[in-house]
Amino acid sequence: MRNLICLLIICGSIISCNNHPYDTIIRNGLLYDGNGGSPFKADIAINQDTIAFIGDLSKEIARHEIDAKGMAVSPGFINMLSWSPVSLIEDGRSQGELREGVTLEVFGEGETMGPLNAKMKKDLQDDQPMIKYKVDWTSFGEYMRYLEKRGISCNIASYVGATTIRTNVIGEENRDPTPAELDSMKALVKQAMLEGALGVGSSLIYPPAFFAKTNELIELCKAAAPYGGGYISHMRSEGNKLYEAVEELITIAKEAKVHGEIYHLKAAGINNWPKMDSVIRRVERARKEGIDIAANMYTYTAGATGMTAAFPPSLQDGGFGKLWKRLQVPAIRARMKKAMKTNAAGWENLYYGAGSADKVLLLGFRRDSLFKYAGKSLAEVARIRNTSPEDAAIDLIIQDSSRVEVAYFLMSEENVKKQLALPWVSFGSDAASMATEGKFIKQSSHPRAYGNFTRVIGHYSRDEKIITLEKAIQKLAKVAATHLHIRKRGELKLGNYADILVFDPAKMEDHATYEKPHQYSTGMKHVWVNGTQVLKDGEHTNAKPGRFVKGEGGVIIN
Repeated sequence: MRNLICLLIICGSIISCNNHPYDTIIRNGLLYDGNGGSPFKADIAINQDTIAFIGDLSKEIARHEIDAKGMAVSPGFINMLSWSPVSLIEDGRSQGELREGVTLEVFGEGETMGPLNAKMKKDLQDDQPMIKYKVDWTSFGEYMRYLEKRGISCNIASYVGATTIRTNVIGEENRDPTPAELDSMKALVKQAMLEGALGVGSSLIYPPAFFAKTNELIELCKAAAPYGGGYISHMRSEGNKLYEAVEELITIAKEAKVHGEIYHLKAAGINNWPKMDSVIRRVERARKEGIDIAANMYTYTAGATGMTAAFPPSLQDGGFGKLWKRLQVPAIRARMKKAMKTNAAGWENLYYGAGSADKVLLLGFRRDSLFKYAGKSLAEVARIRNTSPEDAAIDLIIQDSSRVEVAYFLMSEENVKKQLALPWVSFGSDAASMATEGKFIKQSSHPRAYGNFTRVIGHYSRDEKIITLEKAIQKLAKVAATHLHIRKRGELKLGNYADILVFDPAKMEDHATYEKPHQYSTGMKHVWVNGTQVLKDGEHTNAKPGRFVKGEGGVIIN
């Protein structure tokens, strides 16, 4: 009888344990659930990849326990504009972004890693200046699954690039698609949507994207609309024709009946800074009219792109290879130099918008012999080379056989603060997730690669008090997830995926600078992605539980 009682006690213990299916309990934290309301004290339990309980768990136990006393507990942050498709092949840990709390990186500003035709696939294989990899995919979905299977610590999602679609069918020429070609482009969009794309992404200041007319983009978005797709765009202008560019985006969203999103909202160039108030009013009027429009931004006054953004698109017809040859023709070179100093009406001249060569910072080169110029301004390099800034820019492009990565100081801090407070604005780094080691430190970088999201919490919320911490977290998480039409993420809610952060708001600090960009942010204590801890006590666990997060239309398994 005594043995039977002992057996029942043992069985009861087993049953009791099975009735508490918690892998992890995060205790004593102050929960910011992502909805923008006041935080509240509660425990949160994780079972496998899911939030299993929120409330009082003082009488429960779990295999892993974290004491979050004095800490904020929040949903993971979403990077609305990540350039990590290649950097994550090199290092799937996503160190730079995880240490800021990013648990989902979204790709798709114009160019994506698929769909590729044979020429595009060869070009992608051949054009790998620093990070080497085998192009083992063709379609959009095949690449996303490739990255997932390779192993990543963060989640990934993506729009399909309008530039990639256009190049696949037309090439890099300046012409409209024929009706048959447009049908082929729409079919590629549909295929990508079925593979899990979030919609169509464009980058309209850069050739060959610049050559696409508004109606072409509307038709591509109409192909995405039945699958819940949206339209997100680096607009045709962020400066002299900012108003017209906003109208185009609103028109595309309205005509295609899709969500429209402005990439990295800004008014670029000192003469355009006063336009921001009117842009905000126009977007808010469209929203009141029932047009689904929003925006994202980065938290710096300098953008980063290629030096070739100082050249007219008409001279870039046919791609970089043809531009490179044209720059070596004296007559064309002279035209280029003149164009660089022109306040162009028909295209976006970022060199002119910066105001001077002192406000153009050199970031990245392919050739080791030119790396000595990284971190210097174009004006400095021109003085070192005893030439004009325009000649220095052209010479560097020719010598490096690349567009040469640069940062242009274009925006006002006043506008950054104004945009940051808008309830319909989320955040994107417009940079790759990097690391302070390996191949990454062989080039310079924009500090936004390491500090864009930390600055929202530390600098702008805590120090500048532009928005409350609860509103900052709402914009970093739920607002972004809502705009992306992504379910079960962006909010601490029972049944949602366990993308969870624990951090000390008083210690959140970005350290990356333009002079020394390769510095991690601090203050982020613990991070879980899909229920697996990837950051513990501020250090990476080397876990790679990241997934391909599909859009609403995704049904194809590659």
